[in-house]
Amino acid sequence: MKVSVSSYSFSRLIGNGTLTQLDCIGKAKEMGFDAIELVEIIPHDGSTKEEYVHQLAKEANRVKMPISSFTFGADFLYGSGGDLKAEIKRVKEMINFAQVLGAKIVRHDATRGYNQGDRGYRGFNEALPRLVEGCREVTIYAESKGIRTTVENHGFFCQDSERVEKLVNAVAHPNFGLLVDMGNFLCVDEDPVQAVSRVAPYAFYAHAKDFLVKSGSGINPGAGFFKTRGGNYLRGMIIGHGHVPVQQCISILKSVGYDGYMAIEFEGMEDPIKGIQIGLENLRRYISNA
Repeated sequence: MKVSVSSYSFSRLIGNGTLTQLDCIGKAKEMGFDAIELVEIIPHDGSTKEEYVHQLAKEANRVKMPISSFTFGADFLYGSGGDLKAEIKRVKEMINFAQVLGAKIVRHDATRGYNQGDRGYRGFNEALPRLVEGCREVTIYAESKGIRTTVENHGFFCQDSERVEKLVNAVAHPNFGLLVDMGNFLCVDEDPVQAVSRVAPYAFYAHAKDFLVKSGSGINPGAGFFKTRGGNYLRGMIIGHGHVPVQQCISILKSVGYDGYMAIEFEGMEDPIKGIQIGLENLRRYISNA
């Protein structure tokens, strides 16, 4: 199992100008990762995304750093002004970016869910046919490019293990699977071990993420925490420093034959470089012991 790092882990440094997205490729190589996952295309030099994606691919080739996955947003309910065909077309254009990058896995979202006040008598099951249409058309296109597509347990509405399992089985295409983020299940108050054990057979890619968890029955712990769907509090942590049973989740994935990338997605308050580096050391040990 090889270890990657999501460029999202460097978001604070990209945001304050310490690193560019281009710099992250060399930094990940320097830190000892086997690959990097790129999240969106973030030009720093005024170039277009179409131009910048070629710069990213050239840099990855120069430092011999594989791009393990390309991640970007999508919403088959509301994206592109609610025009499903237009949103599918836009996502296909992002698949073209992944091809330039040499990424063999793509993660796009399915939806963030119904807008507040616009839900009516509609839940996940009512949204499912539209999500299936979008995901299936995109993965058929991606398959022609040699790229597999995934959705992640992410965004509250399409996040529970039961829901993402239902989506992948409804799409029912061998090129479509899941990005299993072991930490994200806590955002919907779901036990990571139970959730990962449900969806592990569908994993095409995986995120290692850790959170500190505080009960919503107590007082708000303040800055750095956010609320789960059920009102508990989470704070991003260095891998191994929180409440996510990372090694056990890896063991579950291994038990079903998963041998793909395990990508760190760091959301902690610590210095990003130090936090990512400690997490990498812990993650490699957990993979060996799982």
